[in-house]
Amino acid sequence: AIEITKIYSISGLLGKDTGLVTTRPFRSPHHTSSTVAMIGGGSIPRPGEVTLAHHGVLFLDELPEFSKKTLEVLREPIEDRQITVSRANATLTFPSSIILVAAMNPCPCGFFGDKDHTCECSAGEIKRYTRKLSGPLLDRIDLHIRVSRVDYADLHATQRAESSAAIRARVVRARTIERERLERHGLFCNAQMNHSMIKKYCTMEKDAEHLLEAAFHRIQLSARSHDRIIKVARTIADLDGKPIIGASHIAEAIQLRSDVGLSID
Repeated sequence: AIEITKIYSISGLLGKDTGLVTTRPFRSPHHTSSTVAMIGGGSIPRPGEVTLAHHGVLFLDELPEFSKKTLEVLREPIEDRQITVSRANATLTFPSSIILVAAMNPCPCGFFGDKDHTCECSAGEIKRYTRKLSGPLLDRIDLHIRVSRVDYADLHATQRAESSAAIRARVVRARTIERERLERHGLFCNAQMNHSMIKKYCTMEKDAEHLLEAAFHRIQLSARSHDRIIKVARTIADLDGKPIIGASHIAEAIQLRSDVGLSID
């Protein structure tokens, strides 16, 4: 709370009577936001959106509508959890430990892959639309999920789903496991693990190792994607209450990453 309050104070976003900021930030900049607005800067450098969202959520709606330059500068804060802003008279490093959540249509008209509607976009239009999203940027995003259209029957279903309270309880239990595992390193969640920590804390069953190896060659995963899949699988295993990562955990982690919905081939 103190760190977030300091950030908002130097940014001039605290009122005179405002005390500590006790809620996690949620920032949703418009897609016309400039690079400086996103990462910070100015003649007197001030924090940008990636720092204002520190310890919270940075939500980017209509992701391909942001300029390519603005999207590419996100690579540093996502990877390093900090951003360095250099100006003629100063170089400042701001914290940016964020959860990045982004949303986009699969194509300009929004119907590519829709089972009930015909996409009117040409292959060239779709490629131009998705070209701003570089491989290195997507590589740094752990979960790639296609969200299908909700059916009418599902909207009016009477069967009760798992409650938000029950889901929250599972998440809290998993977070506790992660914090106890990593607190000696000054960390609190699996996403913060480096490669050596992955080797130490992400023990896998033989079937899980074989599945990951097969996926590595078949999908042609990068080293970064390989590590991120293991960290997601470690989290799934924690939610499942399992100390060792199984094949089902690896399979789910791969599935949550492989369908980004950008291929038109």
